[in-house]
Amino acid sequence: MGKTHERIEGRLREFIEAQHIFFTATAPLAADGTVNLSPKGVSGSLAVLDEHTVAYLDFSGSNAETVAHLRENGRITLMWCAFQGPPDIVRVHGRGEPVFRDDPRFTELLRHFPRVEDPYANGLRAIVVVHAELIRDTCGYAVPFMTYDEDRDLHRKFFERKDDAQLGAYLEKKEWIGTSMDGLPGLPLPLPPQPEAPDEAVSS
Repeated sequence: MGKTHERIEGRLREFIEAQHIFFTATAPLAADGTVNLSPKGVSGSLAVLDEHTVAYLDFSGSNAETVAHLRENGRITLMWCAFQGPPDIVRVHGRGEPVFRDDPRFTELLRHFPRVEDPYANGLRAIVVVHAELIRDTCGYAVPFMTYDEDRDLHRKFFERKDDAQLGAYLEKKEWIGTSMDGLPGLPLPLPPQPEAPDEAVSS
């Protein structure tokens, strides 16, 4: 029923890259800390960098729990489900790191997301890089069939109206952005400015 994979390649990679939504799970080290589970759903915002590394664009919102947990301990699980076609569930367990706008690696990493026309329109604040330690797929027999229509445009419409200063002000007034619900350091504020755009995108 389940299979462990040594690397992300072939059919497995094709499956991951074809999904329109994936989920991230993280938790703090404290036994009474808040476990976080988040859906990620902007098409093209996840890229397979190599056989053991994936990355996704971390867009603005009302919380920064994933970022806070990764800064504390790095543990993360990504999950994809097949809502169409053969049933399948893929999980990548590993260590993640948020790469912020002022990190020298940020611009180079951004080149791996050519399908996202303007990532800053969604309030891009970081790129999360995940190094896989365990790659598993299992049956998705109980996952229902659902059809994909299109991405919602509400998130983009909300954030594309904000310039960098307005985005920074929005993030700073949110209760659980700079600090997590459990008091861990979250997104570093003030928000660093947008770095220069990459010269060209690379195929992921």
